[in-house]
Amino acid sequence: MTDPAPQPSLGAEPSLADAPTASAGEMVLRVLRVGLHVGFAVLLGVGLVRALLSETTMLRLITAIALTGLLAALYLAGTIAEKRHSAGRAPNTVRWANWWLAGVVLLWLVLLYLHADYSWLAFPLFFLHLHILGQRHSLIAVALLTASVVAAGWFHSGSLALPRILGPMVGAIFAVIMGMAYRALYTEGVNQRLALDELRATRAALAEEQHRAGTLGERTRLAREIHDTLAQGLSSIVLVSRSATAALAAGDTRAAAERLETIGATAAENLAEARDFVADLSTAGDGAHSLAGKLRRLCVATERTAASAGHGFEITFRQDGPATALPAEVSAALIRAAQSGLANVAAHAHAKRAVLSLGYLPDAVTLDVFDDGDGMHVAQLPLEPRADGTGYGLAGLRERLGLLGGSLEIESTPGEGTVLGVRIPFTTEESQDDA
Repeated sequence: MTDPAPQPSLGAEPSLADAPTASAGEMVLRVLRVGLHVGFAVLLGVGLVRALLSETTMLRLITAIALTGLLAALYLAGTIAEKRHSAGRAPNTVRWANWWLAGVVLLWLVLLYLHADYSWLAFPLFFLHLHILGQRHSLIAVALLTASVVAAGWFHSGSLALPRILGPMVGAIFAVIMGMAYRALYTEGVNQRLALDELRATRAALAEEQHRAGTLGERTRLAREIHDTLAQGLSSIVLVSRSATAALAAGDTRAAAERLETIGATAAENLAEARDFVADLSTAGDGAHSLAGKLRRLCVATERTAASAGHGFEITFRQDGPATALPAEVSAALIRAAQSGLANVAAHAHAKRAVLSLGYLPDAVTLDVFDDGDGMHVAQLPLEPRADGTGYGLAGLRERLGLLGGSLEIESTPGEGTVLGVRIPFTTEESQDDA
């Protein structure tokens, strides 16, 4: 008996539990709801008092009192059940609302038959029908209730005066208009509540997505750091250990001892890197001169490791331009780029000489790694890590530089060596002040 659109059940109002303060529409709904219940109680009381004053027979008096008490109890039970349901403390009462309304109307009709003074209850009953039933059925019910009031007036007075017809009709029309306004407010409240629920769900999904993206970014960062520090050092240890094994097999214990010392020194360096990594240390506070010192030490360590592995080459460090203090993340990216470039030279280039060049420009810093090795076809370089875990160095370096707005270029020709060029823009504090 309802329209396809969801209808508000008896006494229902948009839940205010999810909002710290009620909106204007919700306040109006609450006032109308309370006014409806209070009006029903007052009019029922007025009808009872008028019946007590006008009734002369004891049986009809007892019947009026009993039916009035029963109607009050039934109405109160329905409103309490609906209130508990709207507060989430009781199951849905919508399927019982029509039966409840039928019981209320039946008791009212009996009272209306006994005393015409109960006809005033028709006005709140108009609202109940407009509130519970669908639009078409509620209009039919309001018309029938109006006809019942007119008929009761005719029955009790014995005449059909014009005021007894116009009064119920005007009240019915006013109730229909108010009911439509109430329904519009209720629908707006429901839509607002649904919009708030959707907004909360969207916000929760966005927070979860941001958390997932942050977790993925942190995993990528950790993978890049592990590759640039521990993996490179372990790779050097593996190469030197193979060389030491070959020296022992050839009976060259002196070369094997030197290479074992190299393994120990490399392991110590990587242990320090691991401790810094675990402690989440950074290069914050390092100035330009300490960056150059780290790069020089990196050249020496790479020379030593390559020599111990049996394919040593000379590495020269060069600095162009006056040293400038760099942001910590830029210094860290340059060190990782130098590590990756020199490691690739040691592992693949078969070079005799390499040059690590650090250059300071007014708005950027550059790092070039040149070698005179075998060279390669740049187009064959992997853009993504391979399935076996190799090829991650250049991909990770591009990603790291991309986060800083930097770029990575590789120029190489088979037989003519390779140049790895890094450029990272940065702004010094002095240039910011000038701007």
